[in-house]
Amino acid sequence: MRVKTNDVEILVIGAGIVGIATAYYLAVQHKRSRLLIVDEGQPMALTSAQSGENYRNWWPHPTMADFTNHSTDLMEEIARRSDNRIHMTRRGYLLVTRETKSDELLQQLYAGYGAQAAKLIRLHEGASRGYVPPHSADWQTAPDGVDVLLGRDLIQPHYPTFDKEVSTALHIRRAGDISGQQLGQYMLETMRPLGAQFQQAKVVGLAKADRFAVEVLADGVRQTIRADIIVNAAGPFAAQVAAMHGERLPIVNVLQQKIAFADRNRAVDRKMPFAIDLDGQTLAWSDDERAELAAAPEFARLLAPMPGSIHCRPDGGDHGEWIKLGWAFNEEQITAPVREPELNSYFPEVVLRAASRLQPRLAQYLAALPRDRVHYGGYYPMTKENWPLIGAAKTPGVFLATALSGYGTMGACATGDLCACAVVGAPVPAFARSLSLARYDDKALMDQLAASESRGLL
Repeated sequence: MRVKTNDVEILVIGAGIVGIATAYYLAVQHKRSRLLIVDEGQPMALTSAQSGENYRNWWPHPTMADFTNHSTDLMEEIARRSDNRIHMTRRGYLLVTRETKSDELLQQLYAGYGAQAAKLIRLHEGASRGYVPPHSADWQTAPDGVDVLLGRDLIQPHYPTFDKEVSTALHIRRAGDISGQQLGQYMLETMRPLGAQFQQAKVVGLAKADRFAVEVLADGVRQTIRADIIVNAAGPFAAQVAAMHGERLPIVNVLQQKIAFADRNRAVDRKMPFAIDLDGQTLAWSDDERAELAAAPEFARLLAPMPGSIHCRPDGGDHGEWIKLGWAFNEEQITAPVREPELNSYFPEVVLRAASRLQPRLAQYLAALPRDRVHYGGYYPMTKENWPLIGAAKTPGVFLATALSGYGTMGACATGDLCACAVVGAPVPAFARSLSLARYDDKALMDQLAASESRGLL
């Protein structure tokens, strides 16, 4: 068997949007040219291809709010530089509940914005005329901060297709969607002339003496890549890569699913923000359906009360037809990752039933889900607190850009920037330490996170 050897300064393992972003900032910002990205598949072909492609700058903790704000700043720079090739829009995130002035939700909102809360949060109640609806998708003219709409009489005129029981709505304004695929392609095209390369190969071994020797398999040929620095951006396979050099990462993988279909009957307003129904619910089954589900142990959980956070958004712009629905209810189904995960055949109907509670007009599709539809899924590689791991690993010379759960698209630019700075020893913002493995040595922070029931919306 013929053996080939490559020699690079930095090897990035993983060609999802996070690995690409890390390589991009190393090449563009820090002028590292002896740089190779390696992945078993093509760039952006695994978890990144299943992204919801949404972003927002709010999280129920200031550290993660700083992180997503930083990432949004960097995405905006690319949108400006590329004449918005990444299709950035900004109609916002709309979080709704049937609770009247939910104190817990408002506390999380204020906690997330920290010292900026008083300036950024606007309360609207009764006949308030200060609310600006998201008629335009232009990210450059959209408001910042968040509008809190209190009362059904205020919410219904702006969102008449919603369940009339919705009593509180939080409209996060620095939020919207982008094309993750275009972002990845732009980065690849920009860094290639600077020396960065990509190789399709599977990492099968990793050892270190004076340098790293990474064994890969490409087209049946075993090769050795020698590198000074390793960046582990392997997404759901990051823990497996870490195990190759004797390190254990506090990451689990949860398979989550989404559907998209052509909404030809215009059940969803094309100008609606990305809407999230926060309320848990018990799905509405007929008596016959309940009896049939109860008889099958694998379906019994569908009869029990289910968590909230059902997602819905228009896809394809104001003149498009498609919508996306998602529901990350598999929080306890930790699984070993594979490149082609098996999806639940019942998921499309389940998420459609759940979404129909917020938007009753979607119920028309329950008996006739359009043939023009896609059912897809990907892994949420996540830590217990649902914060990423960015920066130095315990193994000298290894750096992490991983555990981005369901927010890989929105967090990729900040992750790439912070990880690249860690690699070259450049200064990083104060919040970066709390996103690295070093946070586990901060007892006060970990106790605070353990006491919090909210890990951010997935």
